[in-house]
Amino acid sequence: MVATNEFNPADVTKGDQFTSFNVEDFPVPRGRDEVWRFIALRNLRGLHNGEFAPVVAQKISVTTPAGVTSETISPDDSRLGTAGAPADRVAAQAWDSMPEAQLVTIAPEAQLEQPVEITITGAGQDVTSFGATSIQVGHHAEATVVLKYVGSGTHADNVEFLLGDGAHLTVIVDADWDSDAVHLSHQIVQMGRDSVLRHNSAVFGGEMVRIVPRVVFSAPGGDAELLGVYFADAGQYFENRLLVDHSVPNCRSRVFYKGALQGQTAESAVEGRRSPEARTCWVGDVLIRKNATNTDTYETNNNLILSDGARADAIPNLEIQTGEIVGAGHAATVGRFDDLEVFYLMSRGIPAAEARRLIIRGFFSEVISRIPVESLREDLESRVTDELEKINA
Repeated sequence: MVATNEFNPADVTKGDQFTSFNVEDFPVPRGRDEVWRFIALRNLRGLHNGEFAPVVAQKISVTTPAGVTSETISPDDSRLGTAGAPADRVAAQAWDSMPEAQLVTIAPEAQLEQPVEITITGAGQDVTSFGATSIQVGHHAEATVVLKYVGSGTHADNVEFLLGDGAHLTVIVDADWDSDAVHLSHQIVQMGRDSVLRHNSAVFGGEMVRIVPRVVFSAPGGDAELLGVYFADAGQYFENRLLVDHSVPNCRSRVFYKGALQGQTAESAVEGRRSPEARTCWVGDVLIRKNATNTDTYETNNNLILSDGARADAIPNLEIQTGEIVGAGHAATVGRFDDLEVFYLMSRGIPAAEARRLIIRGFFSEVISRIPVESLREDLESRVTDELEKINA
């Protein structure tokens, strides 16, 4: 495959970024490049410059309730890549290097009572796994897809979601990696007329995780919500870099992410992590093109710093090319505990450490409570509790 558009430095919108299926069309990233400036390139294990370990296929398993089919296909299958091409060199490298890909098809008008569970397991040390997963949802189907990453290793992939007209898809991306995993994921959602997307992201595991979702409205009436939670402690770097591209009329989008960070603790020192710092980066780009009249959009990112040695970058961007919209806005915060909240709870007889835990649970519950799979909600609440046990009173 060849580049899908000509590179033009004069392009003024985030949505017109250069894309290609060919890794050689992208320069090797440098630390000052805008889309790479927050991540430590030296820790990517060669994913960005071709110096990665030998390649293996992604280890993937898929449950197939009635109305769902799954098949392993070749990288050159024409059904792949229809939502769009990779927008950075690592994603293009994954596309060029993957031995095989996975196609999951949800039949038109299917009403799934059970979620489709897709589990990708790290291939372990001394190898690099590449893959692509295409989830194609037929018109007027309703389904929940849980995409879970577990285990150890170095992994890069492309994930695409194609929603037919009137389809309703709930996606839960759960990065539950072991502490030494490195994962970069490029995700594209193409939304049909009057389709509904509920995209939920949870990042708790891994040494370095970068998830890049892009939502493209191909016809009017689309409704997309992207929710996310992440909790980084010492030695972890998590990046969420989103783009919602409103290019047609009468579409709605909401973005709401919450994260917490804590730096060096006694537990992380015992684990021998390379850095005492916890780092996160959230970039939320929303583009409203001149033809996207009657757009309704808002994005929010909140970050809670729990200790020294933690840093969160929050960068909301809103580009509007037409004034004929319902509304548009953004907000982002990075802050520490509100001492008044802690004092109030302590005045009611709650010890300081427990007061902090209650505040953090409440901070996350606004997002976690909206995840539709009860077992996963309970699991995420348990993970938050586990993280809180590391916080010194």
